[in-house]
Amino acid sequence: MKILYFAWVRERVGLGEEDIALPPSVGTVGGLIDWLNTRGENYQAAFQDLRVIRAAVDQNHVQLDAPLNDAREVAFFPPVTGG
Repeated sequence: MKILYFAWVRERVGLGEEDIALPPSVGTVGGLIDWLNTRGENYQAAFQDLRVIRAAVDQNHVQLDAPLNDAREVAFFPPVTGG
């Protein structure tokens, strides 16, 4: 699965994207975040306040309880505002 990070999420994680093999126990976007947090302090810094994290699965905006199923891509980004 490809994981994409945007804006300050990317800055805190230290990567724009990565390809990972998910453990079978990870079934939701929130579960993915929990698993990513076990990978280091940079992930913990990026996901410390889930109120300001948005996610998309295969380019569709989703809530953190959304299932991953056979997703090919998950993106994480801060809230977006218009101007």
